[in-house]
Amino acid sequence: MPQQVRGVIARAKGAPAELTMITIPDPGPGEVVVAVSACGICHTDLTYREGGITDEFPFLLGHEAAGVVESVGENVDSVAVGDFVVLNWRAVCGQCRACKRGRPQYCFDTHNARQKMTLADGTELTPALGIGALADKTLVHAGQCTKVDPSADPAVVGLLGCGVMAGLGAAVNTGNVGRGDSVAVIGCGGVGDAAIMGARLAGAGTIIAIDRDDTKLQWARELGATHTVNGANVDAVEAVRELTGGFGADVVIDAVGRPETWKQAFYARDLAGTVVLVGVPTPDMTLEMPLIDFFSRGGALKSSWYGDCLPERDFPMLVDLYQQGRLPLNRFVTERIKLDEVEHAFHTMHAGEVLRSVVVL
Repeated sequence: MPQQVRGVIARAKGAPAELTMITIPDPGPGEVVVAVSACGICHTDLTYREGGITDEFPFLLGHEAAGVVESVGENVDSVAVGDFVVLNWRAVCGQCRACKRGRPQYCFDTHNARQKMTLADGTELTPALGIGALADKTLVHAGQCTKVDPSADPAVVGLLGCGVMAGLGAAVNTGNVGRGDSVAVIGCGGVGDAAIMGARLAGAGTIIAIDRDDTKLQWARELGATHTVNGANVDAVEAVRELTGGFGADVVIDAVGRPETWKQAFYARDLAGTVVLVGVPTPDMTLEMPLIDFFSRGGALKSSWYGDCLPERDFPMLVDLYQQGRLPLNRFVTERIKLDEVEHAFHTMHAGEVLRSVVVL
């Protein structure tokens, strides 16, 4: 039978997040109902609320989550009732041209649940990133569930569902950071700090954190940055060059996603170095640069989609590293809050006061 549970929605552009009752249908073929244990508050949820992704209101917010499988539909054999899972928003199809070429991390036809969760009056909800986990329970495709160590703290490992994986993967998977490399990261929020942590995990020798906020730079140092640069006070490009023998960094990661920060990343890298764009630009942003600079500097210019991760490969490994004390994921959890405190969490996030607020249910 369909269930009535609490969920946090955005009814219209700019409207405050609202806690209300929603209806979760029984899982159909390939679908799973997950009882949510914890869900992080990501900037993407705020962007949904502000109408910056689509206008398909009302939205059911939340997507950085972990929980326990409560029920499964027909033809589901990848997870079972009682499994502890981290949710992901790129459930690979296995059939598109990327999957068939052995590159499932680039899947072009990812799966979501077919059925719709609704408001009590039957109004269909659009789940954020196909998940909608700021709720007691949510309906997802089975492929969006990745089993991990059930003893792990859900408030911590659920963050792999978006921001932490995006940043860490930008360094490890997309940037291919290697032992002894020099790395610069522009923007030290949750995604940027995860990129710093990933660079450290990969063995980078020099890790330069760039931001305009000294508090964020301190967080970055605690997570592995060897040097910090306040871009409000100095020329960030020149600072990176000075810290890398005058050459620039091997890998520069733009975790902001603006034309001006991308240009900084481009010119702060060494010849034949790599730029990774993981911060998400808005549709109206444009870039104008001399074409000769692209040719003469060589190297690689990459975009990182969800850290180019493969959840079934990466999530369990990263959870194991966290459990072993080798990956300090717990440092991303600034505060634990209740489901009715989401709107306040948006304010603290926008003010730069937290890395992550996490709703614990």
